[in-house]
Amino acid sequence: MQELFDSHALSLRRSDLTAVTFELYTDGDSLYDAMLRSIAAAREEILLECYIFSLDEVGQRFVAALRAKAAQGITVRVQLDAAGSLFWQSRRLSRQLRQSGVQLKWFHRWDWRRPWRYNRRDHRKLLVVDGRCAFLGGFNIHRQSSRRAFGDQCWRDTHIRFDGYLASEARHLFMRFWVRRKRPHVQPTAGGDLLMTNYMLGARRLLNGTFASMLSHARESILITTPYFVPERRIRRQIVAAATRGVDVRLLIPGISDVRLAQWAARAVYDKLLADGVRIYEYQPRLLHAKTIVVDNNYATVGTANLDYRSFLLNYELNLFTRDRRLCEQLVRQFHHDLDNSREINAATWARRPRSQRVLEWTGWLVRRWL
Repeated sequence: MQELFDSHALSLRRSDLTAVTFELYTDGDSLYDAMLRSIAAAREEILLECYIFSLDEVGQRFVAALRAKAAQGITVRVQLDAAGSLFWQSRRLSRQLRQSGVQLKWFHRWDWRRPWRYNRRDHRKLLVVDGRCAFLGGFNIHRQSSRRAFGDQCWRDTHIRFDGYLASEARHLFMRFWVRRKRPHVQPTAGGDLLMTNYMLGARRLLNGTFASMLSHARESILITTPYFVPERRIRRQIVAAATRGVDVRLLIPGISDVRLAQWAARAVYDKLLADGVRIYEYQPRLLHAKTIVVDNNYATVGTANLDYRSFLLNYELNLFTRDRRLCEQLVRQFHHDLDNSREINAATWARRPRSQRVLEWTGWLVRRWL
């Protein structure tokens, strides 16, 4: 098993593992083009992990690229979530990839002997090429995230590309998940950048605690973008506490949602948050799927975790925490750009919403732990 972790280490020079550079993507087509260029340039290994992989015009481009590299003798490992990709021609996808030598794993297929396991999903979206560059964020591989394929209503999302020692760390975290190794793992801290998963022993508590710590140490501002805002009690308390001590807390969530129950559950806590000084915005133009937090304009997280019970208690996630100045500035600018396309919720107006809407909110809140 150890050779799976070390097989490509010899080709990574020490200079490759020091400084880290980041590139931010909020457009699916630009991201997919960059990912495919990296795949085409691969010389040793391609590692891909995704929640939704659709065999549409976007997915077919990735299938063709992965098959071509496997045919060249390059190691290609792909792990897809069995539930996330269930209705996206998964059998045909399996056949196309495996016939060309791609090593494919489906995470947590349905098993009558262990039905409870099906509820724990691989929600991570990660591509690592040669251990030198990696892509991480909210984008799945499907046409809904492509303006070319889906038009102006394509999903609004966020992804990052990074290199250096963090890319090597991303490879290590992929391989630990691939072989299901849960023993604790000490991650590098150089430069203030940290990749955190919730797979290893104690890691779920650590990841959740890091989110809470970000909020508790805020002194000036908290900018939260999340598609599903159904946070557990600890996070709700930290958000309220920050607002009540004078921190400018702004929450951006979708006005259009693909999970209506989650939207109703999120709106169930608007009253409390507004009363305590949190400013809430609903993004209007299209579906918002980005998952970012920026604290005091100098500390940020980007990754796959939503602020909901599923990400905190059930799903397997992966997030970057960083103090990279340039990336934080870019995320702040993007947040304010998104606010220009959003509707702020007014407390007085919200208090006058119809009783029928309150019933829907109550319904969503009742089932919040299963969304």
